[in-house]
Formats: sequence, structure tokens, C-alpha cells
Amino acid sequence: MSNYDWSRFVTRVNVNAPIEKLYWCWATREGMEYWFLRLSEFKNADGILRANNEPVQKTDTYTWRWHGWSDETTEYGSILDCNGKDFIKFSFGKAGNCSVTIKEEEGENMVELVQDNIPTDEQGMHYWHLGCKTGWTFYLANLKSLLEGGKDLRNKNERIQRVINS
Repeated sequence: MSNYDWSRFVTRVNVNAPIEKLYWCWATREGMEYWFLRLSEFKNADGILRANNEPVQKTDTYTWRWHGWSDETTEYGSILDCNGKDFIKFSFGKAGNCSVTIKEEEGENMVELVQDNIPTDEQGMHYWHLGCKTGWTFYLANLKSLLEGGKDLRNKNERIQRVINS
């Protein structure tokens, strides 16, 4: 596997939902908490907290917390780019950056996540490349599950550990 690119990965899922709804899922507090996080706060450049349904803007910062994890596991980052329609890019701590593109492909709506700038040292390859790809694969499946059938697959009990759904 010497030619494998540990600095990035791509994961995709087709979702039977309108592009506008898919963008809402990524670009608002309410949307992110619907399928991904237990806490998703966005602040504008002046440090003012955005309303639950107010879309993010470039240079916003975020605070994220996951179900199944204590408040000690908090991610801080920023929105690097977004277009208000079908693209958002954000920093993801030491694990690099994530770009999400929502597009139509073969008559279906596709959510494509690219995580890049992942460090290629031992920790980066194992913890962020493999760990994040596993996590994103689960959360994209949860996004599809919720939007297509209403079933939330997340583990919301922080006393239950070492499961794929938290």
C-alpha cells in the first residue's frame, strides 16, 4: 500500500431528499443536530451565536459535541467556505479539512465528503484517516436513514462505549 494516499479520503452516499434539505443538514445548528451532533453552535465573525435555522457563513466558528461522548470531547473549528446552496468546507481540528458537495448524479442526490490535509504520521493515518473515515461513513448512513425513513441510528448513551454509532 505504499501508493495509498493517507492525506485524504472521499466518502459518498446517495440520499432521497431535496438538495436544499441536504444543505440545511450541514449548514445550520438544527440540521447538524438532526443527524450528526448533540450540540452544534455556530458563531459569526463578531462572536454572535447564530439562530438554530440560520445558515452558516464563511469565517463562522463552531463548537461541536457528539452523542455518546462527554463534554470533554469537543471540537472547535471554522467554516472555510460555503455557497449557501450545495457546498460547505470546514476545518476539522488536527484531522485536516472537510469539504461537502451535494450534487445530482444519475438522477439521485449525492452527498460527497472529502477530508484532506490529514497528517500522514502514524497518528494521522490510524486515528484521523481510518477513524474519521469510519465515523463519516456511519454518520452519512445515519443522514440517509433519518431523511429516508426517520430512524436515528446514533448511540446517545455515553456510558456505552466502543460502538460504531457514537
